[in-house]
Amino acid sequence: MKGMTLIVKKTTQLIAGIVFLYGIYIIVHGHLTPGGGFAGGVIVAGSFILLILAYGSDFMHLTREETGSTITENLGILLALMIALAGMITGIKVFFFNWLPHGTVGELVSAGVIPLYNIFVGMEVAASILTIFLALLIFKEEVTKW
Repeated sequence: MKGMTLIVKKTTQLIAGIVFLYGIYIIVHGHLTPGGGFAGGVIVAGSFILLILAYGSDFMHLTREETGSTITENLGILLALMIALAGMITGIKVFFFNWLPHGTVGELVSAGVIPLYNIFVGMEVAASILTIFLALLIFKEEVTKW
């Protein structure tokens, strides 16, 4: 797929970075405001999907087996699981124990391990949605070759 017109590509250059940063903002502030890892991950994936739609599949050098997003997806799940298991090792033997200091309510560095869970869930959701999109894109290209 070659991509879209020059106007769409230039508009995407301006918007994709803003959309990505907004997704990161939603992930990081998820314990203070509505949002969190899932919603922010969807927005981050949307910024990459926007780039792929505007520039075409050649832009990201997509191959039939795209492993980068799958590795990121697995890493996000693994890190979240490791923090949950660390709760069992430290303090009370409870899975998902909040073992970091809770901080002051309303500040960015508060809520213990919950912001870390938001970050890792955001990584996992963004990679999952991007992997699904890439799989559909590769499937479409394979079907049109027939």
